[in-house]
Amino acid sequence: MEKISNLWSISLYAVVIGMLLASMLGLSFITGTRRRGTSMGRSMSLPFESGIIPTGSAHLRLPIQYYLVAMFFVIFDVETAILLTWATVVTETGWIGYAAAIVFTVFLGVSLAYLWRAGALDWGPRARDRLRQATVTQEDHA
Repeated sequence: MEKISNLWSISLYAVVIGMLLASMLGLSFITGTRRRGTSMGRSMSLPFESGIIPTGSAHLRLPIQYYLVAMFFVIFDVETAILLTWATVVTETGWIGYAAAIVFTVFLGVSLAYLWRAGALDWGPRARDRLRQATVTQEDHA
């Protein structure tokens, strides 16, 4: 069973956070700009930021490199999180924990080398030229 002092501090923290949230929402309601009717204007009713009249389409086609960078970030960010948590218990895990961390790091290093070798990290025009050349070569063999 938890000590009362631990529950008291968590409860106090929750109350303070609740008061902070309520004050922020209340102040934004009081000081916020409210326009109704004709004073609102045509641009304020459009679904765009700050009432600015939109130019062009909101549908953008992002290049595949954007998603690759996002996936690589998530993968290697998780690696960092796992290794940092391992570092906090390194003395308790001993040599077995150290070997597991080394195997984990080597595995991720091999996967990074594979991605590098496969050209997943090439974002310049050379990567596109290599892809185009491979397509032309496949068409010649067909």
